[in-house]
Amino acid sequence: MLPENGIGENMKQYRSVKALIIILLILPISNLFADDITSGEKLFKQNCTACHTMTSARLVGPGLEGVTDKYEKEWLIKWIRNSQELIASGDERAIAIFEEYNKVAMTSFDFSDQEFSDLLAYLANPPVIEEAIATSNNIPIEEGMSTSTKLMIISLVLVTLVYLLVSLKNNLKSALGKDTETIPETLIGQYSLFISNNINVIFVSAIFTIIMLKFTYDGLMGVGVTTNYQPSQPIEFSHKIHAGQNGVDCNYCHSSARKSKHSGIPSANVCMNCHTYINEGSITGTTEIQKIYDAIGFDPKTRTYIDGYVQKPIEWVRIHNLPDHAYFNHSQHVVAGGIECQECHGPVEEMDVLYQYSELTMDWCVECHRETEVQMEGNNYYTHLHEQLKEKYKGEKITVDKMGGLECAKCHY
Repeated sequence: MLPENGIGENMKQYRSVKALIIILLILPISNLFADDITSGEKLFKQNCTACHTMTSARLVGPGLEGVTDKYEKEWLIKWIRNSQELIASGDERAIAIFEEYNKVAMTSFDFSDQEFSDLLAYLANPPVIEEAIATSNNIPIEEGMSTSTKLMIISLVLVTLVYLLVSLKNNLKSALGKDTETIPETLIGQYSLFISNNINVIFVSAIFTIIMLKFTYDGLMGVGVTTNYQPSQPIEFSHKIHAGQNGVDCNYCHSSARKSKHSGIPSANVCMNCHTYINEGSITGTTEIQKIYDAIGFDPKTRTYIDGYVQKPIEWVRIHNLPDHAYFNHSQHVVAGGIECQECHGPVEEMDVLYQYSELTMDWCVECHRETEVQMEGNNYYTHLHEQLKEKYKGEKITVDKMGGLECAKCHY
């Protein structure tokens, strides 16, 4: 028997561990009701980046650095929801902003209350700015743990706490002369009886073998499949801003996609068609655009090229890469096939950081050829062949496989 003070000490430890478990279970629930900065960042990028930066620099509208300190939350919501209504009410600050920016009306946004809270939470603490500052100072940025890793750590912590809780409980029972919680001998006996039966052993072994074969098959099928590959690039180029918000056509930068086997990566000269005059980005400020100037030798202050400057190529990282034994021709698909870029590359106009959207496997290509209908109307690329196909497949849907799209030599010559 333990002394009385020993029981009291064990009881305190038991209650402390129990309280800690309750707190760990409550915290994730409480986070559900907190302002979501990630959601606010998404709202900002979708609706605000065309006119505002997260620095003090002006774009179409004012820079939003410190805007939540300068204006009250209620006033900001009124301004974002309907700036013209606020101006018409005679609000002096609203009128001053309207006049300062040449009486250009701000777009009205009918966000929900939660969306306003998320957006203002992001404006008050934008992680993008911290990342941009760290990047400009060459400070390595530590990536956060994945959700699965976090869940695994939480699970291990909870299991450990439960073990401690049970141990303390057993100590209390032992001190009070009661039986502790152990595995009943009958359960061990049932387990021994189960494994003594050969049929049961064969059944368990078969299940284990099937599971291992499934993991092996999935692993082999994943060799060479790089879906969602998203490498870091030397310049943080956002397709969402260029192709999405500003509506730049894919073929303006990747002009060789219409004329060549390869779509090609645009040279810095193509970038300079716009960035001779645009020297500040809506999110990263001057940091990323300056990298273009450093590569090509351009002075943004005088807007002139530096004489005798030794240019430095921008070392872009290739994302979409087919094996050497596979032939693919962009012009054949884009011009003759009339395929849109998004059908293979996904919604690039929504990607801040480009990644491989499709599998680009043989099965994926073959399936596309079986399902894609040949566009014949207004397509004079294969006029004679189209007439033959119409005659051969009267009344049928003419897909790519019917014009040789499944012949091995088409892709593996």
